[in-house]
Amino acid sequence: MSIKAVLFDLDGTLLPMNMDDFTTGYFGMLAKKLAPYGYEPKSLVDAIWTGTAAMVKNNQECTNEDAFWKKFAEILGEHVLEHKPIFEDFYANDFQKAIQFCYPTELANESVKLCKRLGFRTILATNPIFPDIATRSRIKWAGLDISDFELYTTYEKETSCKPNLAYYQSILERIGLKAEECVMVGNDVAEDMIASKLGMKVFLITEYMLNKKNEDYSMYPQGDFKQFMEWIAQIN
Repeated sequence: MSIKAVLFDLDGTLLPMNMDDFTTGYFGMLAKKLAPYGYEPKSLVDAIWTGTAAMVKNNQECTNEDAFWKKFAEILGEHVLEHKPIFEDFYANDFQKAIQFCYPTELANESVKLCKRLGFRTILATNPIFPDIATRSRIKWAGLDISDFELYTTYEKETSCKPNLAYYQSILERIGLKAEECVMVGNDVAEDMIASKLGMKVFLITEYMLNKKNEDYSMYPQGDFKQFMEWIAQIN
């Protein structure tokens, strides 16, 4: 069965970054933004991580946005819901400085453009734990545009997260393709390569690879973006 679509991860893939450095820097900026409203940095960060875990555990019961804010409010109090506009303002403005924790590469842009020239549909399969506005910003940081993708995933729209296979199945349903007609490209062994369990072909970008469970990844096609472009050009 020929390949018709390429799904790309964003953070650590199309937008190269050291995830720990990015998270630490971004959370520090958010804590500074919220300090005047009574948020203590450590409790704020702990609550964000717990809210993120609630999104990861979400199994199509509600949107990821609702899963996050429900847990966040359980921890810090219902009053935090009144502060959603402050968070939105953070992502629209302060968050833009977080590009300093990323290492954009022209090769990411070239890879997406190559896939389009080869006739493949391009999907941004970024883990939907960020709001739309933050996702649009990170796409821009990567040197790409929303129009480069037929579909992109955010926490407002999605009801599951990686590595839940329901996340990938939802994308397949919306684009009307079988798993065997798609390639998933990402840097996370657990979250991205799991798409192979549905029958997708996969390619592991190794420059900022994440492998928290120390899984064997030798069976996956892998390499940097130059190697990916060579590989995808010969896929069919």
